[in-house]
Amino acid sequence: MLTQADKMTTHTAPEQEGVRLIRYVDALREAFEQEMERDPRVFLFGLDVDDHKGIQGSTLGLQERFGKDRVFCTPLSEDAMTGVAIGAAMAGLRPIHVHIRMDFMLLCMNQLVNMAAKAHYMYNGQVQVPLVVRTMIGRSWGQGGQHSQALHSLFMHIPGLKVVAPSNANDAKGCMIAAIRDNNPVIFIEHRLLYAVDGYVPYKSFEVPLGKARVLQEGEDVTIVAVSHMVMEALRARKHLETVGIKAEIIDPISLWPLDMDTIMQSVRKTGKLLVVDNAWLTCGASSEILTQVYETCRRTGENLPELARMGFAFTTCPTTKPLENVFYPNSRTISAQAYEMVKGKGNRWEPPADARTEIDAFKGPF
Repeated sequence: MLTQADKMTTHTAPEQEGVRLIRYVDALREAFEQEMERDPRVFLFGLDVDDHKGIQGSTLGLQERFGKDRVFCTPLSEDAMTGVAIGAAMAGLRPIHVHIRMDFMLLCMNQLVNMAAKAHYMYNGQVQVPLVVRTMIGRSWGQGGQHSQALHSLFMHIPGLKVVAPSNANDAKGCMIAAIRDNNPVIFIEHRLLYAVDGYVPYKSFEVPLGKARVLQEGEDVTIVAVSHMVMEALRARKHLETVGIKAEIIDPISLWPLDMDTIMQSVRKTGKLLVVDNAWLTCGASSEILTQVYETCRRTGENLPELARMGFAFTTCPTTKPLENVFYPNSRTISAQAYEMVKGKGNRWEPPADARTEIDAFKGPF
């Protein structure tokens, strides 16, 4: 989570015309409001969407504005409610279905994998499933083994599903609008530690294209591709590395499937080194897919293979205690230590001082 110093620095840039600084969660809410205003087929439902906290604030006021027919709470029955969402999408509506935790999407995998993902193909293109599935991931106060899992690689594996995990407020709004307008089912992943992070976001409605990565910071020494909340840690790691003369290029894939390998390869050709930092386990994960595609591209084109490495969750069930959590998750210090060794050579160890702090500007957007 951002320190108070981090949060203060997000307010240093001047406000631009048509753009202002808002939180990630408020950007999501604005996307819902603008799309529901634009298209009466859009409706939002799920557990606690009408709660007084409004899913971390992302649905506050929507029921009052659009009514209980378009914003409503559901029973705690993931399988049945996902079936309702799929049926509504097939019938021409555009549902946004909220799952408070990704862990419990496992209860509706048959609906998502065998119904939503395959309907367009099995009916020869005559059926569309314009469904957005909001799902939350992330650590905090000892969430433990059944409330901390990031299972995006499971959904990346399934043809017919799109998977996005924006890391900043601008992309949260733009990707959500693009997902709502898409005629395919989209798994929209939100890390709870990003909700309070500020970013510069246009007032107007806009789309961030699904399947396009973003270079957040340019560099020439090492490429760091980071997923979801790991983008924040990678940006902090870049600050650490700058103190020892290393410039890291930070890439946010945004869309995990379809995956923008062109942007990643362009960076890797420049730096010759690639570190993928995933917000999940490594085995059969997003990091495996990215590194494999880099390897296959280099073999196909005859290019030199870059130095490759990856980081992610320790391969064990997530612990609940804070000291063990600190070992379980990558952080800016461990990321910068790994990147340093890649640049300086194996056996050259360094890590930032224990009291090292970094301040990160909000993502200002492509304005």
